[in-house]
Amino acid sequence: MISPFPRLLLRSRLPSTSSSSSSTYRPTQRLFFLLSTSKRSLHSSRCLRRSKQEPRAGTTTPVPPSYTPPPPKSPFYFEAGYALYAKRPSRPFPPPFLSLPSSSFSEPLSTHNRSRDRRPYVNGEMIRGVTNGDDAVLVAEAFVGANDGVGAWATKDRGHAALWSRLILHFWALEIERAQFGPDSEPDPAAYLQAAFEQTKEATSKPNEWYGTTTTCGALLSGESKPILYATQLGDSQILVVRPRTKEVLYKTDEQWHWFDCPRQLGTNSPDTPTENAVVDRIEIEEDDVVLAMTDGVVDNLWEHEVVQNVMDSMEKWKDDPSRISADKEPAETTYAEGMRYVAQRLVNAAREIAEDPFAESPYMEKAIDEGLSIEGGKLDDISVVAAQCKRRKG
Repeated sequence: MISPFPRLLLRSRLPSTSSSSSSTYRPTQRLFFLLSTSKRSLHSSRCLRRSKQEPRAGTTTPVPPSYTPPPPKSPFYFEAGYALYAKRPSRPFPPPFLSLPSSSFSEPLSTHNRSRDRRPYVNGEMIRGVTNGDDAVLVAEAFVGANDGVGAWATKDRGHAALWSRLILHFWALEIERAQFGPDSEPDPAAYLQAAFEQTKEATSKPNEWYGTTTTCGALLSGESKPILYATQLGDSQILVVRPRTKEVLYKTDEQWHWFDCPRQLGTNSPDTPTENAVVDRIEIEEDDVVLAMTDGVVDNLWEHEVVQNVMDSMEKWKDDPSRISADKEPAETTYAEGMRYVAQRLVNAAREIAEDPFAESPYMEKAIDEGLSIEGGKLDDISVVAAQCKRRKG
């Protein structure tokens, strides 16, 4: 049987002091076993070995070709962009989520044609979002999310954390679209996440049994006449809201832990559920506030003040630097979403620089030292960022 929480080599997770996490911490002998006298050399070699994976970025995540957007529930929306860096290539999704190429023309032509479609499907519908290593991100008009699949499942038979992280975001977005909330009724993101969790368990059950766990975080705009954000957190990914007008952090989620190196997570053998363990906060924001959904590849390598400074610098550079404009676009044709993509890309680059430096000071190193571990440098990990700016609809 797969152990409830796979070990993560060199994955530092510090118990939160937040009241939202009331778990009992357990001894960390397993980490000392994994990180014995060679822990520093192991960590340094990983940081020095630069990955060939190049960062990716965009402003929208894929939806089905026949997709028709539902009527907007909110007078506000997100201008959003994302950026991704994977420490290693993402594993292909297994059948039936991804069709394998046909071996011959003896198979039906429809099967052969479908096998050339490299987009993953579940229940006959294209899976929304984008995979980044074991992470997944999703950008919708009024919802953004970032999930961090626990990569150690790759060492287990039929383990696939990337599938779990992507499916939960996919079903979560669908539940939000179907939900009936508006100016006079509040959304219930934890209930939508619970439904997504149940659907993911069903999709990964026999005969298509695949194991995995993932942390999750999401930000949803309500249907009220003023901009209200619902931030949902389970685990150690993070939602952070920056107010450009004052250059300060308006809000951030708190990390949730069972014990050191083991965050709350949804999936195989985990006792956590959205209904019991997800934390949902209601935040009054302003138009032009920037919402960041980030996996721990960012927050383990950059301190909060570095994130804020990076975001503010990026927004100023985008505003003032004419070189940002694409060759095929006039200045008036550039969008806020492209600016947010630029913000996300620079934040990923900054986190990656620390992650690959074996001598850098980092939050990861600080947490490890607090636990008695002699670790230096950043933490090489998948790095995923969604940057979204709140805007009011015209008219």
